[in-house]
Amino acid sequence: MVIKIDYVSDIACPWCAVGLGGLEIALKNIGDSIPVEIHFQPFELNPQMPPGGQEVFEHLTQKYGKTVEQVRVTQDSIKARAAEVGFPFHPEGRKHVYNTFDAHRLIYWAGLEYDPAAQHRLKRELLITYFTLAVNLDDKSNLVAAVERAGLDTTRAKNILDTEEFKAEVRAQQEKYTSMGIHSVPSIIINDHYLLQGAQPPEAFEQALRQIAAETDDKN
Repeated sequence: MVIKIDYVSDIACPWCAVGLGGLEIALKNIGDSIPVEIHFQPFELNPQMPPGGQEVFEHLTQKYGKTVEQVRVTQDSIKARAAEVGFPFHPEGRKHVYNTFDAHRLIYWAGLEYDPAAQHRLKRELLITYFTLAVNLDDKSNLVAAVERAGLDTTRAKNILDTEEFKAEVRAQQEKYTSMGIHSVPSIIINDHYLLQGAQPPEAFEQALRQIAAETDDKN
């Protein structure tokens, strides 16, 4: 039986990148012994963010009520965690926080018209766009570049970005998960039943997946 993982996350969430890196290591350790299928679900940390975004330290100090130095220490800690799980961030960090809705529309499209593996590649490339390359998410050419690196159809992606396509579907998915009580990310839902929250280390993901697989086998 294939274990289904719904990975609820945002492109603008550094812990989501760390969590994905940890999950990928866990899956590599498990190998083919447990078949797993990941579906990436949308969540926006900053749905009201206007075009142009907001300078990252201005945004984080306002959001968390911390000083610039406190935020810098936290960001350095996240950067170190990311590097440990094979997700190197830009040495100088991201410059701005952006609205990520268009990125979520592309991720939805990849899952709908391709397959989970293609959606996974695109998700990773969009996180790389924001955290490793640290470029402007409002610039659609940067989103299309991620689509190209993921091996997907750039012409189709441009058409989506230039229209309203998949907006309603992504909104509906967002509402679905918030109505389920998901208010922080990453949130990892396994087989529609088990919930893991936060950027778990690889061994925690591996342990959970092995335990759930064993329980599933027992029921069958």
